[in-house]
Amino acid sequence: MGLVQFELSNGERRVGVVEGGQVREVHSARTVRDLALAAIEAGVTLQQQVERLGLGASHDYAELLAAQRILPPLDHPDPAHMLVSGTGLTHLGSASARDKMHQQAGDESTMTDTMRIFKWGVEGGKPASGQAGVQPEWFYKGDGSIVVRPGQPFPVPAFAEDAGEEPEIAGLYVIGHDGKPYRLGYAVGNEFSDHVMERKNYLYLAHSKLRSCSYGPELRLGELPKHLAGTSRIVRNGEVLWQNEFLSGEANMCHSLENLEYHHFKYSQFLRPGDVHIHFFGTATLSFADGIRTQPGDVFEISQAEFGAPLINGIALVDGVVAPGGVGTL
Repeated sequence: MGLVQFELSNGERRVGVVEGGQVREVHSARTVRDLALAAIEAGVTLQQQVERLGLGASHDYAELLAAQRILPPLDHPDPAHMLVSGTGLTHLGSASARDKMHQQAGDESTMTDTMRIFKWGVEGGKPASGQAGVQPEWFYKGDGSIVVRPGQPFPVPAFAEDAGEEPEIAGLYVIGHDGKPYRLGYAVGNEFSDHVMERKNYLYLAHSKLRSCSYGPELRLGELPKHLAGTSRIVRNGEVLWQNEFLSGEANMCHSLENLEYHHFKYSQFLRPGDVHIHFFGTATLSFADGIRTQPGDVFEISQAEFGAPLINGIALVDGVVAPGGVGTL
């Protein structure tokens, strides 16, 4: 089952089930978060909760997408109670693209930190169920204010040195009133980073990740297939500038999803009841590694057939919020 959140022409919110080219409204549901919390309280799955409520009015899916009335498939009414984070070097092949950025010329005999963490993941990232494996690289992206709805452009600040896509699968979670994390399902995501900044020094990774992101349009319920093969594409002036296969799923990863989830939710500050978490699981496909430099007006298209409609976003420059010397004194 695929769920979406969308707006009616008058701005009211609805939750819908994707059925072919149509979106059927879920009776009495205004947000996926509320739907999930109700399911937790009732002790049923999210799909069972949808089936209990039933479906109503139908809307044309393509028209909703074209009008940019499809929202991210999970959000929070207070963006401060929504954490966006991710893990890197989790996919087989992910280290090679990253190592191109971090390895010092003429130092081939020395293993970089990138390769060292990747090696640890290969050796200990898939422990037996119920056991903790080696912890992955982890990063913070921001709160709910950085999330861009499907179809809208990523805002790129003037200080940014790059605007590069990162096609990934994201896990979508709600913390129940019992303080336990519950995975609602998965969505295709564009984690979007500044790779030029990161390449200067690995310690700039934290800065490079403080950018917008997008995920959806659909929330896929149920377990994630072991093997996923999709496409990441950049379109410029109506023509494909770059395209590559995008692999994911545990068959293409050096960490299990259970291990990645454990090392995120082991921190008590991430278990605040009612909060929403969007966690990106990493990628092995980057146009930056192939020498591509994006520019305003470019369009990212990330597609996985198992997740329905592709995730499409553009790029747009924005003014900085705070200029040098712009911090006041009280």
